[in-house]
Amino acid sequence: MQLFMQQLVNGISLGSIYALIALGYTMVYGTIRLINFAHGDIYMVGAFFGYFLVSVLNVNVFLAMLLAGVFCAILGVVIEKVAYKPLRKSTRVAALITAIGVSYFLQNVMIYFLGPEVRAFPSTIPVMPFRVFGIVINMKQVFVFVTTVILMIVLNAIVKHTKMGKAMRAVAVDSEAAELMGIDVNRVISFTFALGSALAGVAGVLVGVYYNSISATMGTTPGLKAFVAAVVGGVGSIPGAMIGGYLIGLLETIVTFMGGSMYKDAAVYALLIVILLIKPSGLFGKNVKEKV
Repeated sequence: MQLFMQQLVNGISLGSIYALIALGYTMVYGTIRLINFAHGDIYMVGAFFGYFLVSVLNVNVFLAMLLAGVFCAILGVVIEKVAYKPLRKSTRVAALITAIGVSYFLQNVMIYFLGPEVRAFPSTIPVMPFRVFGIVINMKQVFVFVTTVILMIVLNAIVKHTKMGKAMRAVAVDSEAAELMGIDVNRVISFTFALGSALAGVAGVLVGVYYNSISATMGTTPGLKAFVAAVVGGVGSIPGAMIGGYLIGLLETIVTFMGGSMYKDAAVYALLIVILLIKPSGLFGKNVKEKV
């Protein structure tokens, strides 16, 4: 039982990272119904930007997370303006293919300039393990979890209690009606991309701190799993993305604990299939009837 509880702690740390990335997916989809498959690579860019700040410029890790978030927010807005905005009136398939193209573009640019090899992220947070009821918890796990919780509280406050948050919710319900009411839809969409991309950038630095390694291809698998987390929780639902992230993190660690480390990815996608069969809109998603 003690070993099982230890795996739960590990799963919460991993799930925190998935949840942060999944929030970007769900916010963008909830606002403009676009699955931004480049989101995982924005997270990768954030990790490398944080690596440059910490290893080359000797910047404090907290400031590095903030600056990586700002850099990725700008990158997200640029991608939205250049790649997605011209296709806003086109089919969803065209936008989806563009998102996949942007993902490969970012990944290959990083490989071209920095190489495909794994780089060691500087160990900025001491491990400092301590025991709580016989369970070993280290400072990195606490750091990841606390940072994630704080960011989620801030995000919830922005969406629920600010003027821009109300505008985001209005655009998500009906963008045309929101525009008629005087809301600048383009500004709201850019803000949504900036906010989601900033969270991905912070998640990239957290992964570097937690695992002490980053690579140009690191965004592919976590990006897909974060998308699965968003779908499991209900695409468009912020609480759903959070719960989905933690569910997948816990599922991976439990499967690994039971000796199935080779099948942890399969378990994640099996969970997705089961959830979609039982509740196609996700755990917290709403069934929306489209008018014909």
